[in-house]
Amino acid sequence: MKIEKIDADIQNFGDELMELMQLYDGAWLASPQVWKNIRMIATTQWKETKKDIKFLWSTLMINPEIIEKSKEMVISDEACLSIPNFKGKVRRHKSIVVEYLDLKWKKQLKKLKDLNAFVVQHEYDHLDWILFVDKLIKDKRW
Repeated sequence: MKIEKIDADIQNFGDELMELMQLYDGAWLASPQVWKNIRMIATTQWKETKKDIKFLWSTLMINPEIIEKSKEMVISDEACLSIPNFKGKVRRHKSIVVEYLDLKWKKQLKKLKDLNAFVVQHEYDHLDWILFVDKLIKDKRW
C-alpha cells in the first residue's frame, strides 16, 4: 500500500524497520517482511573496493519506484532474512535509478550499481510479495 503522508506511526515504523535491519545483521529489510503492507524499505549502501566491501550509509525509502534499469544483467548470489540458511543465484539489472521519498517527505533520486542496485531490486520485489526464490535461475550449472 502506498504511503500517503508521514505521520508519527510511519515515522516510528521507519525507525523500527531500520533497527530491525541492523539487529538481524541485514543489509536490507522491507516492510512486508515484518507483516506491514506498506511501501517502505530500509537499505544499506556499500562501497566495493578490490580488497573488501565497506559500509557507507543506511537509508529508508518510502514509496520507492525504479524508474530506470540497465539493459546489462548480472547474476548474483542472494540470501534473505525471510528464508534463513538458503542462497541462490538471481539475475538482476547491473544498475538502476530509484526515486523515493525520505522521512522528511522530500523526493530523492539515486543511481545505484552492482551490489547497491541488487539490494534495492531485492527489497523492491518484497513490496509486491515477491521473494528471490521466485526468481532463481534454474540452470544445472548453478
